[in-house]
Order: sequence, then structure tokens, then C-alpha cells
Amino acid sequence: MNLNTTDWLLLAQTFSLTMAVILILMQNRGAGLSSAFGGGDQVYLTRRGLEKSVVTLTVFFIVSFVVLRTIALYIPS
Repeated sequence: MNLNTTDWLLLAQTFSLTMAVILILMQNRGAGLSSAFGGGDQVYLTRRGLEKSVVTLTVFFIVSFVVLRTIALYIPS
């Protein structure tokens, strides 16, 4: 299987967009187990720990998708 540059860009775009969608779906604000028992009246001021990492990775994958898509526009197929 011989992949050229266009194929690699397509694979990278698919991976980055899939990861971004998965990470976006992981960011359910206030939908945790505590909200099921009436603890959903919390104020979110800062992101910490895993939540901060998920947001950072989401931004990274979205930016990487945009950059890869822009590069793909300028490469002849």
C-alpha cells in the first residue's frame, strides 16, 4: 500500500477531526453524577486537572485540523 502526501493529509485530517469530536463530547458541563442528586447548582470558574487537559487537547486538534486543511488546499492532487 503506497500512500502519497494527499493520502497522509487526509488521514491526519480525519484523525484530528475525530479526536476533536470525541473530546468535545467529553466536555459535558454539569452533567456529572452529582447533578443527578441535586448538586447541579455549581458555578464553574476555573478548569483544573483532567478537564483543563481535555480543553487544551480539543483546541490543539481543532487548530491542527484547520492547518492541515489549509495545507491540503495548496497541494495539487
